[in-house]
Order: sequence, then structure tokens, then C-alpha cells
Amino acid sequence: MDTIVAVATPPGRSAIGMIRMSGPQSVEFLRALVRDPQFNPGPNQIVLRQIFLAGSEEVLDSSLVSFFKSPHSFTGEDMVEISCHGSPVVLRQLLDQIQQLDARLAGPGEFTLRACKNGKLNLSQAEAIRDLINARTSAAAQQATRQLRGELSTSLQKSKDELISAIVRLESALEFVEDDLPQLRTNEVMDQVSGTLAGIKELSRTYSTGHLLREGIKVALVGRPNVGKSSVFNRLVRFDRAIVTDLPGTTRDSLVEQISLQGIPVSLTDTAGMRKAGDRIEALGIGRTQQAIADADLVVLVVDGSSDLSPEDQASLEEAKRNKHIVAVNKIDLPLALKVENQFGSESTVVHLSALTGEGFDDLSAAIVKPFADVDSESVGLMITDSRHYDLLRRAESSLEGSLLLLSQDASEELVLIGLHNALKFLGEITGETTTEDILGRIFSTFCIGK
Repeated sequence: MDTIVAVATPPGRSAIGMIRMSGPQSVEFLRALVRDPQFNPGPNQIVLRQIFLAGSEEVLDSSLVSFFKSPHSFTGEDMVEISCHGSPVVLRQLLDQIQQLDARLAGPGEFTLRACKNGKLNLSQAEAIRDLINARTSAAAQQATRQLRGELSTSLQKSKDELISAIVRLESALEFVEDDLPQLRTNEVMDQVSGTLAGIKELSRTYSTGHLLREGIKVALVGRPNVGKSSVFNRLVRFDRAIVTDLPGTTRDSLVEQISLQGIPVSLTDTAGMRKAGDRIEALGIGRTQQAIADADLVVLVVDGSSDLSPEDQASLEEAKRNKHIVAVNKIDLPLALKVENQFGSESTVVHLSALTGEGFDDLSAAIVKPFADVDSESVGLMITDSRHYDLLRRAESSLEGSLLLLSQDASEELVLIGLHNALKFLGEITGETTTEDILGRIFSTFCIGK
């Protein structure tokens, strides 16, 4: 096994930058960097050493170095971490020197891949590391942490043990019983498989909410000029991101910000007002509004609650009704705020609010999330957040349903066993027990380099 190296901290300037090495020559390369052939770092200790420039007596940097001895390291191999000053120049020179010593630059997720192959993590735990790094909300981070602790693996192990028990029963019947299983034994196997299927279905149902924690939802604020879209936008993002004036057409381009609502990431877009364009630039902005509506998972139509609906409002409403949508009646702090009541149709969710006072924004936040999730993501237990895991759970469900149907039809044990073995294989793919190298390569290509 060769020795790999990578910068483990994000690009850019920082107080500290870290370089990681993993492999049998990690300590040997460290000795070359500190110019001390006798240097023998103690495992799990941090020491201050000077790193020298290659071919020179000049010091590149004073760094904290730590050594983790195999198998008691993240990767299960000898590992060295060098914490130096976070200058991109220093990190680049240090990385170049280590590569010149014959270390190979690590690929995306290669440290974690080695941890998987050396039995330090299973595949679902490795994917949780990626999800934890990429988490955009505290709820998403919490779910990734639960999976990293092995909760998903533990949950699946119970189902796998039940499947193995049912398989052993049927395999034994094939080997030692000349006739078919008696009805009593068949019913016992059916009950066992039905219980396993129910557990898998319960877990897979959490994906409807869980995937939102990972992927988030796209929400577009639309409406005619001067209804307060940008003021609503600023209230939701909690700072003055969009320019707000009483001049129509102030927003000429789409603005996008990332926010969190009830633990779910939301990509929120403020769009140009929908009306007949007054010039070419405004026409381009309105074109981008149309694109934002097409890309959105949810459209929030903002209308002025202090005036009657205009033809532009009616046109925007018809546009919004092609999507999941909410009507936000703004400016309820002004007179005639309820004049537009009951003018949007039963298919429209209507929320009344004031961007000036903040009234009604809790209702708006709840209404945005409601079409996508019926539970509070921050209060539920373990959820399936990865589409790969969900697909494999669904395949396992289908296989078990097929086996149950065959059992109810008194089919032969050989046919029933096919579905049970397939279900066991699909569950094993989630934790990496039966995953091919090709699938592993695709999964770890989504990781950052250095992890």
C-alpha cells in the first residue's frame, strides 16, 4: 500500500492549515521533513518541530506534528498530521515536498475509503462523514452524527439477523425435509418476514423528510412590483440583502440566499416584479423570474393586502398555480388588509403577514415546509437522508413482498429463498458488505480531498 497525502483544511488563508499522510512511509517522510533520521514520534502525542525547505537549511515553518500508529488511527494505517500556519504558500510548498518524497496525492475521500477497507468504518458511516461536512442546518448535522455513530447500521443489523434466521429455516427444510414445510412452520416464517418488512418500511418512510435535510428545497418569491417581495425576502434571511425602495422595478435580477426553516435547508430566491417590461434590462430580469419559477419546488406569490388584486396579480396567481404554491398577503399592518380575502381559490394556501412588523412570518415558515414534510425534522429519530440508501431499502421491500406472496401460494422453498437472499444483499449494500469497487468509486468521488 502506498502513502497518500492531502491538505485536510479548506482552501484559502487561515490561522491553521493541516496536511495529512496515511500509509507505511508516513513517519519516514516526516523524518525527512524535520531533518532528523532519529525522530521517533510517540503515538497520539503532539510535538512542535521545524519543517525545512527541500535542499536548503532554511525553515519553512514551525509546525505541530502528531503520529497515529496502525491500527489505532482513522484509516487503520500509520498516519501523520502536520498542523502549520494556514498560508496557501506554506501548504503548497509542504505538499510539494512530501510528493517529491514519493507520496501520492490522495483522491477524493481516499482517507475515508481506506478506513472502510481496514474495518474502521462501514460504508453508511463513511457517507455520514461526507453528509456531516456538507450539512447546512443543525438538524442535518444531527442526522449525520447519528448515522456516524452507527445507528443506521444497528437498525439494519436487526433486520438482517431476522432475514438470516428465516433463510436458515428454509434452507434447512430443503436439506433435511423431504416434504414441504408444515403449515405451522410456514406461518412462522411468514410472520417473521412480515415483521422484517414492516421495520424496513418504517425506516424507508422517513426519507420523505430526511432527504430534505440533505438536499433542501427551492423557494421563489414572485409577484408584481411594489408588493413587498424584497422586504419579505429580507425578513426571511434576517438581514437587508435586497434593496428596498418605493420605486417599481427596484429588483432587476434574482437574488438567492440559503436559510434554514424548521431544520430544513431552503434556497430562497427574490425575483424581479412580474409586469410588462419597461426596458431590455428589466425584460432580462423578468425572464430570470420565469426560470426561477420553473426551477422552484415551491412558489410564494406575494400580493399587496392593502389594495385590490390587479391584473398582474391575477396573471401571477395563474402562473403560481402550476406549482406547489403559497399566497402571502403582505402589508396587513395597513388599512383594508382583508379586502383580498377568499379571492385565491381553495387550492391555494393563504398566509397573512407584514414585512414591516414581522407579524405572520412564523405562519409563512410553517407553510413553506408543510407541503414537503409533515414532521418536525428536529424532533424525530433516525431518518434516511441518502437516495442510495432509500433505493436499496425499496428494493429490499419489493423482494420481501415477492417472497411473502410466494409463501402464501405455497411455492417451493427455492423460489421463496431468492427474494430473501436478494433482500439481504440490498441491505448489505447500504453498509458496504456487498458493494462492488465500481459503486465504491462513485460514492467516494463525492467526497472532498483530504477526508
